[in-house]
Amino acid sequence: MPRLFGTDGIRGIANVDLKPTLAYALGRATAHRLASSGRPIVVGQDTRRSGDMFAAAIVAGATSMGVDVHLVGVVPTPALAHITGAGKFAAGIMVSASHNPARDNGLKVLDERGLKLDEEIEDELEQLIWTAEELPGASSDNLGLAIQDRDLIDLYIDHRLALATQISTKLHVVVDCANGSGGIAAARILEATGARVDVLFNDPDGTNINDGCGATDPAALAAEVVKCRADVGFALDGDADRLIAVDAAGRVVDGDAVLGILALDRLARNKLPNGYLVVSILSNGGLQKAVEAAGGQIIRTPVGDKYILEGMMVNGAGLGGEKSGHVIILEHATSGDGVVTALEVLAVMAASGRSLADLATAVPMLPQQQRAVPARHRDQWEGDPIIRRAIAAAESRLGAGGRVLVRPSGTEPSIRVMVEGPDGALVTELADQLAALAGERLN
Repeated sequence: MPRLFGTDGIRGIANVDLKPTLAYALGRATAHRLASSGRPIVVGQDTRRSGDMFAAAIVAGATSMGVDVHLVGVVPTPALAHITGAGKFAAGIMVSASHNPARDNGLKVLDERGLKLDEEIEDELEQLIWTAEELPGASSDNLGLAIQDRDLIDLYIDHRLALATQISTKLHVVVDCANGSGGIAAARILEATGARVDVLFNDPDGTNINDGCGATDPAALAAEVVKCRADVGFALDGDADRLIAVDAAGRVVDGDAVLGILALDRLARNKLPNGYLVVSILSNGGLQKAVEAAGGQIIRTPVGDKYILEGMMVNGAGLGGEKSGHVIILEHATSGDGVVTALEVLAVMAASGRSLADLATAVPMLPQQQRAVPARHRDQWEGDPIIRRAIAAAESRLGAGGRVLVRPSGTEPSIRVMVEGPDGALVTELADQLAALAGERLN
């Protein structure tokens, strides 16, 4: 039986392969394993239509075990992490599929610190999920309560507003909220810096999250930044834990470039703990060259922001993240937060007086192409000799300055192919060839 938990919780198509019965079982399992102290659980969700269904199922499961559940409603994932870690709650569950389309949803469990669970605890929860009906529930007199607690969001907003007021800028900013949960607070927090803020895609209807907008599709944001002559654009994803930036000319500045800008600024001020920047295996080799040239050191981890955070804590690093736009700034948050990342970029721009485009020139990127290929047998790629030979041949053609990474997705039923090297045309050719081959061999 395949593992339920991927790199970012449990995901699937809502009401098809991710059913409310699973959310109910997760509610019971979480209450049994993480809330035995009697402390409550807090549940949040993004703007997907299926969110109410899954939140209700979690409530039914946890309250049947005698545990109270506080419902905070639509919130960014980093907000739920902040709320969970504030000390009142035994655990948090976020109902969100992040950057995925509206048909998908997901269940992310956080511990009492607001951190994603260790894999060992995920494995324990998974076993409990399969036997959830056998867990001893509460008597009718001792059932838990479902408590609407929308004001909990103020814990997060007040903290982020305090960060924003430390920055002073008159820059013109456009923020794309992806029709997701970041829209509840992003503009207000960014405006606290003194910036003029225009807002795009903040009209969620349950089905339009990440649809032609947000961090995975910043084209409309780029066009708007150019049209209104703004200084910078910021694109969140559906649950606002990612950020992709756009410069004044409409050029995308991805997570690697943002990490480079923040790392170089901190290195110059001697404010990068131990000189370390933690990134995933997918992060661009150009970022590594720029950071090392400035006296820093790159530490690489598997893909997934929970592995980034683990690498940061083990190595005493204060900054880490991924090309996708997950950026963790440990002095402010223990999870990726697109709004915090935007504040940090604005702080560097304001302090230096430099444009985002100018700052990005210090982090020249190698050509890199990524492909996601639907694959029924995504975990079998390493055992396929034809795929292995094709990878070796591609690496030989790229030479010492290039690399190939193939891995099964942790969030979707697909295989991911990444090719990087100094020759952009060759990188594109090889990425297309390997993706096509993987599609043929793994389906």
